[in-house]
Parts: sequence; C-alpha cells; structure tokens
Amino acid sequence: MALKAIDVYEVQATLNGLVNQELYIHLETTKGAYAAHNDDSQVAVGAYIRNAKVIYNHGKITGDGPYRVGLKMDLGWIYAEGVTDWEFDDKGRLLLTGHDSEGRLTVSLQLSPNPF
Repeated sequence: MALKAIDVYEVQATLNGLVNQELYIHLETTKGAYAAHNDDSQVAVGAYIRNAKVIYNHGKITGDGPYRVGLKMDLGWIYAEGVTDWEFDDKGRLLLTGHDSEGRLTVSLQLSPNPF
C-alpha cells in the first residue's frame, strides 16, 4: 500500500478506531533544510518526537486541505497541521504526511501499536 491523498471520512474512521489504545507516536515537522539553504532570510525550524507512548480519547481531522489532525488526551492535545497524504498499513500503523508544492516532506504524524 502507498500513501494516497487524504480522504477525510476514511482518516476520521481510522482515528476513531484507534481511540483509547496505547500507541507509539512519531511526529516530525521541518522547514529547516528546505528553506534555509535557498533563502538566507528563512530560519531553520523543526520538531521531532519518536516512540513516545500516547493514548488519545478523541481524534479529529479538520480543514479543506491541507488538513489539521488533532489528538485529544486527558491532559492536552497533539496536532499536526499541513497534512496532505495518508496510509493505514497492514501493520496497523496510521501514517499521515504533508508535502510542500515541490513534494518535499513538511510534516509527519504516525501512530503505531508497536515502536517504529
């Protein structure tokens, strides 16, 4: 299976199916290498977390594309903005990514029952 364009209804159903399960999360954003080396006025930024355990009680996808995906936990929220593509693979992993107009990765939110 390969990444495909977001289908809001399918992604929402998948998020609903993962509620209240202990999952591993990978969340990554980047505007660093892509922006800074082409434009000196751009500041390299990014965030990265991998294999942290998370349990969310409500998941939601919103927007008209690119999309925002939020995960509500007992003590707060996790969200990724700019999501354009997705896959739910045969290992039970939800893979959500966002790409810029040139096809470069800008955001990745992944949930898995097993460590990445």
